[in-house]
Amino acid sequence: MPIETGQDTSKTRRSLNVGGKSYAYYSIPAATEAGLGDFSRLPAALKVVLENMLRFEDGGRTVSIEDIRAFAEWATLGGKNPREIAYRPARVLMQDFTGVPAVVDLAAMRDGIKSLGGDAQKINPLNPVDLVIDHSVMIDDFGNPRAFQRNVDLEYERNMERYQFLKWGQNAFNNFRVVPPGTGICHQVNLEYLAQTVWTDTDQNGETVAYPDTLVGTDSHTTMVNGLAVLGWGVGGIEAEAAMLGQPVSMLIPEVVGFKLTGKMVEGTTATDLVLKVVAMLRKKGVVGKFVEFYGDGLDHLPLADRATIANMAPEYGATCGFFPIDNETLRYLRNTGRDEDRIALVEAYARENGFWRGADYEPVYTDTLHLDMGDIVPAISGPKRPQDYLPLTDSARAFYKVVAEYRGIDVSPDANDMGAEGGAIVAPARDARRTVEVEGKDYTIRDGSVVIAAITSCTNTSNPYVMIGAGLVARKARELGLNRKPRVKTSLAPGSQVVAEYLEAAGLQEDLDAIGFNLVGFGCTTCIGNSGPLGDPAISKAIADNDLVATAVLSGNRNFEGRISPDVRANFLASPPLVVAYAIAGDLNVNLTRDPIGQTPEGRDVYLKDIWPTNQEIADLVHRTVTREAFQSKYADVFKGDERWQAVEVTDSETYDWPATSTYIQNPPYFQGMAKEAGEITDIKGARVLAILGDMITTDHISPAGSFKPTTPAGQYLTERQVAPKDFNSYGSRRGNHEVMMRGTFANIRIRNEMLDGVEGGYTKGPNGEQTTIFDASMKYQQAGIPLVIFGGIEYGAGSSRDWAAKGTNLLGVKAVIAESFERIHRSNLVGMGVIPFEFTGGDNRKTLNLKGDEVVSIDGLAGDFKPLSLVPCTIRYADGSEEVIQLKARVDTEVEIEYLENGGVLHYVLRNLAKA
Repeated sequence: MPIETGQDTSKTRRSLNVGGKSYAYYSIPAATEAGLGDFSRLPAALKVVLENMLRFEDGGRTVSIEDIRAFAEWATLGGKNPREIAYRPARVLMQDFTGVPAVVDLAAMRDGIKSLGGDAQKINPLNPVDLVIDHSVMIDDFGNPRAFQRNVDLEYERNMERYQFLKWGQNAFNNFRVVPPGTGICHQVNLEYLAQTVWTDTDQNGETVAYPDTLVGTDSHTTMVNGLAVLGWGVGGIEAEAAMLGQPVSMLIPEVVGFKLTGKMVEGTTATDLVLKVVAMLRKKGVVGKFVEFYGDGLDHLPLADRATIANMAPEYGATCGFFPIDNETLRYLRNTGRDEDRIALVEAYARENGFWRGADYEPVYTDTLHLDMGDIVPAISGPKRPQDYLPLTDSARAFYKVVAEYRGIDVSPDANDMGAEGGAIVAPARDARRTVEVEGKDYTIRDGSVVIAAITSCTNTSNPYVMIGAGLVARKARELGLNRKPRVKTSLAPGSQVVAEYLEAAGLQEDLDAIGFNLVGFGCTTCIGNSGPLGDPAISKAIADNDLVATAVLSGNRNFEGRISPDVRANFLASPPLVVAYAIAGDLNVNLTRDPIGQTPEGRDVYLKDIWPTNQEIADLVHRTVTREAFQSKYADVFKGDERWQAVEVTDSETYDWPATSTYIQNPPYFQGMAKEAGEITDIKGARVLAILGDMITTDHISPAGSFKPTTPAGQYLTERQVAPKDFNSYGSRRGNHEVMMRGTFANIRIRNEMLDGVEGGYTKGPNGEQTTIFDASMKYQQAGIPLVIFGGIEYGAGSSRDWAAKGTNLLGVKAVIAESFERIHRSNLVGMGVIPFEFTGGDNRKTLNLKGDEVVSIDGLAGDFKPLSLVPCTIRYADGSEEVIQLKARVDTEVEIEYLENGGVLHYVLRNLAKA
């Protein structure tokens, strides 16, 4: 389908000849020549957005000349000019956990548009969409040669309904491709194959147009591809669906923070150590809603795999994206991963011609800057529950004692002077807080700090051959010395693409990893998304639960939020793949890996981390020898074909989906049923009750968990009533095509704490009668009585992923407003997209200063009539004793378009009505 630019001819349209081929493109230097402003010192990340404005300028219907001039003003105003713009990404990326509900919505929209008298074929992606099935494989089997095949078999058994539905979508919708299970993780597949850095397409005039490769994705770690100079970030499924259907992304021209990297990494450090430091620095800086662009001569020594690792964790440092400009390393990576030589030549020519190239003189204007000398990086981990909780490896054991002490309610005095064997100031009671128990029927014990999961997982690190080869070499050296993992540790290796397995085999390292227990378990997200599966021995789970132990997981992922990794684990630590192997051997967070032995040889000689750690040269030599262009070309030759299982999945060929009434995976959602042809009005919120009062950094995992759940939960009860056995529950993530399960799972994380209740974990609240009940049951009773609901929260509400169900579930529970101190970018947008209004406290107010208990009645005025973006509105809180307090709230409805979304009941309702009218 041809792209439609905003104009047929333009003063900024130029031609570029590369390798005998001619490409049209929109020239930023030409915009300066045309008198639109000086754009020469804009950061490359912002030039990508500017080019988008030039290409779609249409006289003001969506993009105006004033929008373009605003970018020149941005530079002169010190990197700030928050003008609302309409941005159109080139394509959309999905994974199956978020992709299934998106396809469910599209299928429901086809039903909805027909009921409004429209054409079902109008519900078709206008932009290319790729969905990669990567979130479904669970680690049921591990530590043996059969693990991979067994996990794949179970994956198909559990998810056949979902796979049939996705395959139907691939046939029913235009511009929609599915990458089958067992291929890899969407972000790694995107980085290694799908992304082109400079995209090409045919426009309405039949000319080939070259323009920056851009995308939005229904996963927050879409940002990984910014390491390849592809501008992309995560959005909720609802926003992605709107983008697919031709709706521009409404955004403000962002601030851009420049992060200057100098120096080079020193011996013994990894890209993971670097990114954990970057996360800590940027979280402290505060970059929510901003672009971060990396620059400086340190990039000359930073391989693209390391750049992708840093870009991947942009959600963890809170930025919209972490961007790396095009340079020689970009071209080297494109070539090494098998991209076409014509494309590589185009990338270089386009970047140099249009001002995107990072040369020695690259020093743009930034909103703000910070600096890091990579020579200062030291080995580190991060935890126990936030990615920004950075811990140099030298301090990790000491810090873990504090975790246990705080969990047990023991005060750790800062002036303690008991150094102890742990090498740090630890109060004696903190040491005494640790518990150790013998595991019944086993020859080992388990204590606070015992590692029970060690997982090489996630796109963040398995995309990086330097840390993966490093992990293999640690395993080899440990094996040679007779070391092995502790028997209680569940070990796993889940690469982000088949190429990783190829080069580990070519290097002879998979055999060494197998010997330590890191057998291949699948190609997918696994532990990082919460699909860690049961621990290897039920007796370990029982010992942890019976004795309330603080068991630990160490994973090479990007997320370690509470309750995410495993219900048996309270403390989760992010680490590089080589350190994951080392911790599997040491088996304990109480061990200081920089000083203590991690094990002993069969002869009884102590072995230290330095004895099994490879040199940087060893790693580089193996990477150079085994990570080849041919491997990438071979593994991606038939990427959409899939194995015989995928090819055998049978589907019907129909324009609309025949919703199976008995399915517990896929159900027709209620959003568009009985929808009126015309939009309504935003109304004031009167007499709302409080559903939950939540603390700081409530993540989308807290709001809508992805992992397993028990039969006693509302979701478990729903499935049990439909004769689904607990062993077949699968996970919340896999059930996202069924709103009945997902609304029951909203605010159901096992670690969430509702401050309306004292010391209670899990999805509970007070019902209309004041008695403790589940959040779902309370919500249903309030809705039956016609009473609206509100949620109160703290700072960084909605941190984490782009999980649209965190907003969808909130909507279906009858919540009309979320009032918090601050919001993370994606979740705020998702709430608006689902018709829920986010509000921020002002004037120093918060849930604590207001002494909220949950028995208040809340009314918010100023929404009806002339409601404007970012309005200050009055909120009346009536307390249980009859007293009242009126406070001012800031409506985080940021743009005029978002006002229209709310009037329509959500962004998809807005799009659907417009398509039906067209």
